[in-house]
Order: sequence, then structure tokens, then C-alpha cells
Amino acid sequence: MSTAEYASAAEAVNNPRQSFSVANPSPAVTGHEGFVQPSSYLRPQPRPATPSVSSSVLDADQAEGLRAIRAFLKIRTSYDVLPLSFRLIVFDTELLVKASLNILIQNGIVSAPLWDSKSERFAGLLTTSDYINVIQFYWANPDALKEIDQFRLSSLREVEKKIGAAPIETISIHPEQSVYEACRRMLESRARRIPLVDIDHDTSHHSIISVVTQYRILKFVAVNVKETQMLRKPLRQLNVGTYKGLVSTTLDQPVIDVIHKLVKHNISSVPILDSEGVVTNVFEAVDVISLIKGGVYDDLNLAVGEALAKRPDTFPGIYTCSLDDRLDTIFDTIRRSRVHRFVVIDEENRLTGVLTLSDILEYILLDGEKSDEKWSIAA
Repeated sequence: MSTAEYASAAEAVNNPRQSFSVANPSPAVTGHEGFVQPSSYLRPQPRPATPSVSSSVLDADQAEGLRAIRAFLKIRTSYDVLPLSFRLIVFDTELLVKASLNILIQNGIVSAPLWDSKSERFAGLLTTSDYINVIQFYWANPDALKEIDQFRLSSLREVEKKIGAAPIETISIHPEQSVYEACRRMLESRARRIPLVDIDHDTSHHSIISVVTQYRILKFVAVNVKETQMLRKPLRQLNVGTYKGLVSTTLDQPVIDVIHKLVKHNISSVPILDSEGVVTNVFEAVDVISLIKGGVYDDLNLAVGEALAKRPDTFPGIYTCSLDDRLDTIFDTIRRSRVHRFVVIDEENRLTGVLTLSDILEYILLDGEKSDEKWSIAA
């Protein structure tokens, strides 16, 4: 693996591998901008009816499918997950926060590894949560807002301490370690992505290779493990997803109030409901990035509906499913489209729950495992 040189600002590192081609058909719109019909991405085309399958057969197939996925994750390295060609953006910790934000937007990404040029070491992973921490700090301390143009990434830890937020994610994994181990580390830290860092045993020199996301891992499984088709039990029979204590918002609520909800409940998205409880859209943590580009924070007072109008044209819409959908069709959706979560709704499009990629990853790793192993992940 080649060693990348890191500039004082940010740098694109090309790796001679070719990326996957993702089939992403246009979403079916129901009258709400960017809204995907229930299960329109999940359900296959109508096909001849098949005989009903007994619960015992479904249970056995489900268990066999999970065993096959876990065996696959244990024998494949984290480096295997990377596409054949990719670009890596790395930020030096002395880069201005304002500049880092503009670079993320220009490159269409929402996170980047950090590099400490003084120690020549990997310094963590910058994510949307870190920008939200900055917002929380300056919203509570408006007098300090005039200093934000000179605020550097190296000062993020000071902000986190002042507002009592979790520090920047610093977990990483060697690219030759298994994907299974990478998944475990993400679940233990509640991270949604993990950097691949190669450390030379002789010189202790760090080389940041890439970043692997939950989506990339689940797509890797969907493409390569045919046994995902054995996961035919409906969601209503599985202990996966969140269905109680759901957080929601409306189109007229101020964005800053939704940001407070994201932080308070440690979530990355909030479903948007109309007056009848029907899901019309989702506000995501990444939506904050486009609102504060250029270091302007006035748009945080906008209503959620106005904020969503600033989304790029490439926004794929939201993905929904019902409790009758199964993980085999969900994996097929992940294989074909870039998905970050599924909003679970009923026949009238009312909110029932939220199924995240973290939920799916935790299920395929831990369901049916020994209680002590589950506890070690949860801790």
C-alpha cells in the first residue's frame, strides 16, 4: 500500500481501484418532494405465488443466512471493502474550520480523516457531529461568533469540553484486519465509519489509506453473499430498528430546534410529519452542512421546509419500508442504491419506526450470539 503525503489544507489521494456501479432508479414521488412510496425500492416485481413457508424453515434459513454473512466478514480484510478506485480527502488539524466546511461541500463528502502534521499521526475523523458541536457552542456563546473565521480544527476538542460533547472519533483499524473486526469496533464506538490506518512497525509512521462506511460494508455483503436471500423473516418478527420514543419534527419548526433534538437523542436524522402524522420527508444531520457553508450561521433560524429547499439536486429522496418487508429485499435495495436509513411506515404512510444501517449491522453481527458477546459490544 502506498503512503500518501498530506498537505497543510486537504488533498485528494487516488488509488488505482475502480468503484462499484450503483443502480439508482428515480424515486416514485407521491406528491411530497423527494418522498419515496412505501417499499417502492424494496418489493420485487409481482411474481407467481409460492407455497407458504413454515416458521421453523424460516428460522433455520435466517440463522443460516446470518452464519454465512459472519463467516464472510471474518475472512475478508477491511481493504477488500474498498472500491477499485477512490479519492481520499485528508485535513490537517491546522486547517480553518470554515475552509474545511467549504472543501467538504465542493467534494460532496460529509467526513474526512484528520492528520497532525507535527506528530505525523492520524488524529481522528471529522464528521457532521463536529460541526454540530461548533454550532451548539456558538449558539450558546454568540459573543464568540466573531472569532469563528479563525477557528481551527485543532481547537475542536476545546469546544467539545465546553459543551460536554463526545470527543472526535479516533478509532481506526489496520487495513489487513477483518471486516468483522471493523464492524465490531464501529458498533462499540457507535461510529458510522472507520478509517483504515497502516502503522509501520519499525518507524511507527502512520499512513491513512481510506475510510470504510457502514453503507460500503453492507453493500459489500449484498453484492458478495448470496445467502442474504435467506433472510426472509419480516421486520415485525425481528428485534431490529427503533419503534418507541421516536423523535419527529414538522416543516415549520426552526432548524436550530431540530439540531438540538439530534444532539439530545444522539441520532443522525429526524422524520418530518404533517398534521396527520404522515411522513413527508426527513431532516438529516448532513443537511446542516449546506446551511452553514461559507461560515454563515443565520440560516439556522430558517424553518425546516425552507432549509430542505437548499438541498442539492442530487439528493436521492428518502427510503421507506413496512414491517412486512424483509432483510433480503432490504439488502437488495442497499446493493442497488445508496441508502443511509429506512423510515418504517404503515399503509397510510404514518411513522412506525426507523431502521438505520447501524441497526442492520448490529443485527447481522449479534443476533443469536452469546449474551456475553452482545454485552461486550453494547458496553
